[in-house]
Amino acid sequence: MENRKYIEVARESVSMYPKMGSDLSAVELQELLAVLLGRQATPELSGRLASKGIRTLIEMSVQELKSEGLTELKALELHAAFLLSKKFRSTGKAASRYTIRSPEDAASYLMDEMKDLTQEHFVALMLNTKNEVIAKKTIFIGSLNASIVHPREIYKEAFRHSAASIIVSHNHPSGHPLNIVS
Repeated sequence: MENRKYIEVARESVSMYPKMGSDLSAVELQELLAVLLGRQATPELSGRLASKGIRTLIEMSVQELKSEGLTELKALELHAAFLLSKKFRSTGKAASRYTIRSPEDAASYLMDEMKDLTQEHFVALMLNTKNEVIAKKTIFIGSLNASIVHPREIYKEAFRHSAASIIVSHNHPSGHPLNIVS
């Protein structure tokens, strides 16, 4: 019963993460491990693994994880989660990102996709410090001739992606050119 309570508390803490913003320090490694370990999680096991540090854990093999007291299946699941994390970290490095140096660059990035839309679409591009597009998000889809957007929705997406800057744009279904504001 004690383990079940421990896992429930860890799950609750992890589930609160999106509500806390993007501050990863608010979620303890021990809690994340407890959620991943599930029924096998104990405060001792999760604590022992967490004390090794995330960098060490990510590099551990299935055999090394088993030697820490995990079953074959849990060791494999944890190893797969760490590989997924590594894969995610490498996606930004491997893929070349589109760099925006002018309003024309932004227009060419969006124009083909937006020119034939029949409703107004309000789109935000999130950029890193090198003006590379790190995310594109349609914030609002309006009517034939209007698109009402609250600034909070734009900034929420910018914060979510840790954007250094944003570019917002909307189309004109009537056929007039794309509007872009930096």
